[in-house]
Amino acid sequence: MRVGLGHDTHRLVPNRKLVLGGVPVPFDRGPEGHSDADVLLHAVTDALLGAAGLGDIGQWFPPTDPRWQDADSTMFVQAAVAEVRRRGWRIANLDCTVFAERPKLGDVRPRIRTRLAELLGIDEQFVNVKAKTGEKVGPIGRGEAISADAIVLLVRDDAAP
Repeated sequence: MRVGLGHDTHRLVPNRKLVLGGVPVPFDRGPEGHSDADVLLHAVTDALLGAAGLGDIGQWFPPTDPRWQDADSTMFVQAAVAEVRRRGWRIANLDCTVFAERPKLGDVRPRIRTRLAELLGIDEQFVNVKAKTGEKVGPIGRGEAISADAIVLLVRDDAAP
């Protein structure tokens, strides 16, 4: 077994779309970043790469590379999943948390869970998505930023379920 932890934070700015876990979320601001800045998919990508001992998202998809300008972050997750599988690992489960004062994510959370399960190629029962506020403290609590954490468990592909 291998465990990987991922984290990402982006500043929220006007005139950007908010996408979380590959799902568009209605909001008046979005994360600033080189790609679509989907903090949840960036954290998931880092968790996958970390669990397999493959570095981090910045090494695989550097923000200095124009190929990734405004890129859909689902590509990053799909590449990490493919590499994890190529190396003989299977994704056992994902647990993740989005930290945002606003928007509230209760209504969109089931769609995010479904999309993450699709991207990882695992059943939804093995994906958990939580949402937390910053309790009005710090950049998250003041609504200036959004962040996400993800942890993933990999098992050898030939291991029993």
